[in-house]
Amino acid sequence: MRAMPKLGEGQFCIGQVVKHRLFSFRGVIFDVDPEFDNNEEWWEAIPEEARPKKEQPFYHVLAENDTSTYFAYVSQQNLEPDSGGPCRHPDIDDLFDSFDGGRYSLKSISLN
Repeated sequence: MRAMPKLGEGQFCIGQVVKHRLFSFRGVIFDVDPEFDNNEEWWEAIPEEARPKKEQPFYHVLAENDTSTYFAYVSQQNLEPDSGGPCRHPDIDDLFDSFDGGRYSLKSISLN
């Protein structure tokens, strides 16, 4: 049995392809906040019975569904790994290089 991550410890990594547990979208993680770091208006727009805890990692995701691409901010409890292949979000090429079957590699940044 796999141990649960400690409070604030990320279960997913940048470049990983994930899907939402409740809604029909998937995407690529491009940033992570150790705890909730969005505005209260966003938080309060979530129905109270569906609001995730703030004391967990939240992921910035290049998200996609059947009809569109967008940016999503998702709690760790609402994500799971996805094995459906590469994503089609148009911003992937700006941040990532190759896809290895479950994860994208970050682009190397030249400081010159």
